[in-house]
Amino acid sequence: MRMLRSNGHGPGNGTKLGVLLAIFEFPMLNAGLRDVIDAEPDMEVIGEVESRETFRDEIERTIADVVIAECLPFDRSGCTPFQSIESIRAAKPTTKILALECRGSSEQFSLAIKAGADGFLTREAQAADVVTALRSVARGQTYVSPAIVTKMVNTYVLKSPRGMLEDRYEDLSEREREVMLLAAIGHTNREIARTLHLAEQTIHNYRANVMEKLGLHDRVELLKYAIRRGIIDVADL
Repeated sequence: MRMLRSNGHGPGNGTKLGVLLAIFEFPMLNAGLRDVIDAEPDMEVIGEVESRETFRDEIERTIADVVIAECLPFDRSGCTPFQSIESIRAAKPTTKILALECRGSSEQFSLAIKAGADGFLTREAQAADVVTALRSVARGQTYVSPAIVTKMVNTYVLKSPRGMLEDRYEDLSEREREVMLLAAIGHTNREIARTLHLAEQTIHNYRANVMEKLGLHDRVELLKYAIRRGIIDVADL
């Protein structure tokens, strides 16, 4: 791995946010990302993964706070398995992962999040989008590119029959609706607990109740549901 310089962990303790670039299918992207990231006073690129063969070992050794990773699988059989993201999550459970769109599937966002990514960048992302995404995932939020939000709105709102909007939202208590809103825009149970001044286990229980009542299974489905219902606005993301 090409190490550039060392840093401490985390943006909240006076040190820079350390970013590892795990992009070997399109290496020219590294230069552009490095310029964008190193131009910010609170973040820096601390290394680059140079090859697919050394990927696993280098992930094991990294001290990065965030890894920007391609969604390509190791066997080059397509985009759907997202083994690289799953490998990072398994090796570094607390490290944040920002997935970079690869060619192919229209469901990359959902698959990347399910594989363990904390955010998703499209190929059309601008410099400001990269910076915003890194800061969002560092805070424990799920980052969604504006282009993905637009696509989700078109798919799950404009093209959905009105009958699909019938659900059990009215069965949720006021507290469950508060938890649902905060969870849908990417807040963790711990952050929600601090915001609502409740125990983290209590938030876990509320969140589980919401998912069960609405028939949802993960945070991607929750986000889609909230957009479809008009509970959250694109600006909230």
